[in-house]
Amino acid sequence: MVEIGRTQRLKVLRKEAEALILDGGDLGELSLSLTALPEAYHTASKVEVFVYPDSADSLAVTTDKPLAEAGQFALLKVVSTNAYGAFLDWGMDRDLLVSFRDQHDEMLEGRSYIVYLYFDGEAHRVTATSKIERHLDEIPPPFCEGEQVNLLIANRTDLGMNAIINNTHWGVLYADEIFDRLSYGQKTTGYIKKIREDEKIDLYLHKPGYGAVDSLSQKVLNYLKEQDGMMEITDKSPPEVIYNQFGVSKKKFKMALGSLYKKRLVRLEKEAVYLVK
Repeated sequence: MVEIGRTQRLKVLRKEAEALILDGGDLGELSLSLTALPEAYHTASKVEVFVYPDSADSLAVTTDKPLAEAGQFALLKVVSTNAYGAFLDWGMDRDLLVSFRDQHDEMLEGRSYIVYLYFDGEAHRVTATSKIERHLDEIPPPFCEGEQVNLLIANRTDLGMNAIINNTHWGVLYADEIFDRLSYGQKTTGYIKKIREDEKIDLYLHKPGYGAVDSLSQKVLNYLKEQDGMMEITDKSPPEVIYNQFGVSKKKFKMALGSLYKKRLVRLEKEAVYLVK
C-alpha cells in the first residue's frame, strides 16, 4: 500500500518523454519528472520516491528527501508565522504548516520544536503538531531488555531526560546514568534497560554489561601505551576525572579495567594502572 507523506520504492510502469510513470496502487499512476534525474533512474524498474500532496486533488513524487516524514517525530525550525499558524522548514519547497489547533504552546519564528508529522486526509496535506503526547503509543512496549533502539531526546525532568523510542513510545534516561552531552531534539541510539510493571521504559545510552567494554578496553590500552605503560587514573579516581578522559561512567571504566585484568593485560595498583609487557 502506498502511503502519502512517506518515502517508498515504487514500480516503474513505463517511461514517457518527460517522466517516469509509477505504480501508485490505489492512488493511481504517479508521474516522476525526468528533469535533473540521474541517468540510472531512466532505466530503473523501481525507484525510491517521497509521495506528497501537490494540490487539493493531486499527488506528486520526488526523489528529494524531507527532514522528516509522516509518522515520525523530528526537531524542526519555525521559519514564519501568519494567521493560519506556524510554518516549519522540513527540507521541501513548501514549508510545513502547524495550525494553531495543533500547537501545544504558541510557536515562535526562529525557534525549533519537536513535532509529529502526519497526513491530514481531510485537508489533503502533510502537516505537523507539537501536541506529541497523543501520538505516542500506550500499548505494551514491543521491546526486549538490552535491545538497541533509536532515540529522539526530548525534555528534561527531575529524573533525567525523556526520549522518544523508535517514533512510538516514551522512555526515560536517568540523570545519574547520563555521561554524554545531550540536547533537545538530538537523535542518537540507546538501549532498553528495563520495562517496568507500569509499562514505563527505562533506557541506557550505552550498551549495558560487559558487552559494552570491548571498545573501551581498547581505548584504555591505547591510552596506557601513550603514557608509556602507566596511568594514574584508577578505579578509585573521581567519576569526573574518568569521564573527562574516557567519556564513560566510573562503573563502565571499572568493568573495562576488570576485563583487562582478567586477561592479564594490566596490573592494578593502589595509585596507578600498569600495562603488562
